[in-house]
Amino acid sequence: MREAGIEVEVQPANVDENVLPGETPEAYVRRVADAKCLAISERNQGRHVIGADTAVVVDDYILGKPADAEDAARMLGMLSGRSHLVISSVCLMKDGRSVVDTEVEVTVVEFARLSPAEIAWYIASRESMDKAGGYGIQGLASRFVTRIAGSYSNVVGLPIAVVYRMCTKAGLLLS
Repeated sequence: MREAGIEVEVQPANVDENVLPGETPEAYVRRVADAKCLAISERNQGRHVIGADTAVVVDDYILGKPADAEDAARMLGMLSGRSHLVISSVCLMKDGRSVVDTEVEVTVVEFARLSPAEIAWYIASRESMDKAGGYGIQGLASRFVTRIAGSYSNVVGLPIAVVYRMCTKAGLLLS
């Protein structure tokens, strides 16, 4: 966000990010983004707060961060040779009670078919271990992405254009 000219102070929210039974990916990211926003907003009275959450989704199944190398290989195998969704929700709130705005951004990402050797190489890089879906589009995995439809920054982690639009609409930034 700083690179886009938006000054921020990052604060961890520490909310439960478990998927609820029967919860759709969009409902999940909305709920978690709202919970993060509320948790931070309650500690920052009088300030506008942005909360966000992102999920990598294949066939309505949310891929979190891999637990280990085997889990990362499973995720990359699921992404191999097909498209998946990156769904983010962004919430703007003030004073812990009034939601100013909430938006959802969806980006389609297509992966090349990955060989077992490519998956093993990528896992050995350790880049996959702290990334939802087991990959980072801004790093080594960029070589596997054959197409993207939608916001690149959404796949990196936060849809900056959405944040800018929401903040401008709320009168927080110059347009």
